[in-house]
Amino acid sequence: MKKFIGAHVSAAGGVDLVPQRAHEIGANAFALFTKNQRQWVAKPLAQETIERFKSECEKYNYRPEQILPHDSYLINLGAPEAEKLEKSRNAFIDEMERCHQLGLTLLNFHPGSHLKKISEDECLALISESINIAHQRVPDVIAVIENTAGQGSNLGWKFEHLAQIIEGVEDKSRVGVCIDTCHTFAAGYDLSTQAACAQTFSEFDRIVGMHYLRAMHLNDSKIELGGRVDRHHSLGQGHIGWECFQYIMTHSEFDSIPLILETIEPSIWSDEIQQLRRFALID
Repeated sequence: MKKFIGAHVSAAGGVDLVPQRAHEIGANAFALFTKNQRQWVAKPLAQETIERFKSECEKYNYRPEQILPHDSYLINLGAPEAEKLEKSRNAFIDEMERCHQLGLTLLNFHPGSHLKKISEDECLALISESINIAHQRVPDVIAVIENTAGQGSNLGWKFEHLAQIIEGVEDKSRVGVCIDTCHTFAAGYDLSTQAACAQTFSEFDRIVGMHYLRAMHLNDSKIELGGRVDRHHSLGQGHIGWECFQYIMTHSEFDSIPLILETIEPSIWSDEIQQLRRFALID
């Protein structure tokens, strides 16, 4: 089995420092922000930084399919206000361009929120339209929709939401899904046993399609099943428990995609990675 296991590593000091940081925790995958995730605008990537990032990835054997960039938390591709929507779309295009410059092919993002000002269907249609606009502006990069916990007016917590967004995307080869285990569980899909995992992923396959699964975030949950609140926990210490992560590590449908920790104690990421590798019987 080919399991790409890593964590969302700090890009403090520059994205070119991330591959070494990922290597140091024993990861063969990683996630990163290509700019400050809490600011709308950032300086363009310097050519020197881009070249060093690529050479560091080559040095540590990280290929594009093992790397999962994440966009800014400020972006809302389903924003009901025209000004915020345009700002979000421009920022998303900038994020895609950064990925393209770095030679990366995935961009993970939270789908969007209706803010109780438009219907769910209208919001989902705006998200699809936003992806289409970004695809027209930037080549190659795949828009990877992350499922949400269903907090507030955030959409993407139901598998049906993800399917509806994908339905509205013109180039289906450039859209995918990142399943976050904490968000999935908080949204009401049980992952606490192997049998529950089999049922939940079967439902995902029926509604969305496993062929759209392009990445995962591996997080335990501080919140009980269906709590609709996003609170990550260290693996095995929350309400999900170890069986879910053992299931993911021993099933081939989760091969060859980034499996990224966003758990709450970076100091034990290397331990969590090693435990996952033991489940997968990888040395």
